Amino acid sequence: MPVKLLSFMRDDQLTWGALVARNEQGFDIIDGQQATHGRFATLDDVIAAEAIGHIADALVSSTATLRSKTINWRIPVRPRKLLAVGGNYAAHAREIGMKEPAAPVFFSRFCDSLVAPEAPLIRPRVSKQLDFEGELAVVIGKPGRYIDASKAGQHIAGYTCFDDGSVRDFQKQSIEAGKNFYATGSLGPWVVTSDELADPAQCVLYTRVNGEVMQSAPLSDLIHPVTSLIAYASTFTPLACGDVIATGTPAGIGARRTPQRWLEPGDIVEIEISRIGVLRNGVTDE
Repeated sequence: MPVKLLSFMRDDQLTWGALVARNEQGFDIIDGQQATHGRFATLDDVIAAEAIGHIADALVSSTATLRSKTINWRIPVRPRKLLAVGGNYAAHAREIGMKEPAAPVFFSRFCDSLVAPEAPLIRPRVSKQLDFEGELAVVIGKPGRYIDASKAGQHIAGYTCFDDGSVRDFQKQSIEAGKNFYATGSLGPWVVTSDELADPAQCVLYTRVNGEVMQSAPLSDLIHPVTSLIAYASTFTPLACGDVIATGTPAGIGARRTPQRWLEPGDIVEIEISRIGVLRNGVTDE
């Protein structure tokens, strides 16, 4: 079955689909609304209904009618909560002068701080210290509270890429401020379903700026793995379908390089996770 589910605009309406093949013109896409006879208007609706496992037949029996170069991308899901984790790779914890955390260090991001795949990240006019952070993001597909880590995998709809773009001078004053400037992060390009990617620890993450690798790490290096993050987060908040947990970034951020490497207008940022895909965004000034 197609396992890469995405969101996009068509005729000024948010809709969804599934990637089925790559060609010279990009990707072939199945129209999800058409395939499910209008039952699900958006990918958020599919996830909210816990229906990812039930749409396979509809997608398999459908024909691709769209091309990726003709659509207007959107972030794949619009989470009610996006919970991000700091210092979750040992090397990154060391580079920022943080002790390896005994428990996950969570903070939150607002939806309007994110842009879609291929859309520009916006460097705010009040700062020149826009930084990149490539991460694995987990989409919740089954709600729960006090979830046991051994059962956390049952609550995963799928995985996607995340750029936790950070405005570092403001982050020194306030983590929430530095992490939530408008249009400084991104999510996508699609959700790879958990039945296709049972163990993300087998994947490798790369962050590139203008083709140069800035970050590289196997996801097996996570201090607190995906299942532990879900278990911990569900202790302090009920997790809902469509919520997103960003799992942390590896070493190599721009703020800790010599010389420092801040994102500038015209840069191209790519977050690639093997077996998932590439999240690509340019950079522009506000």
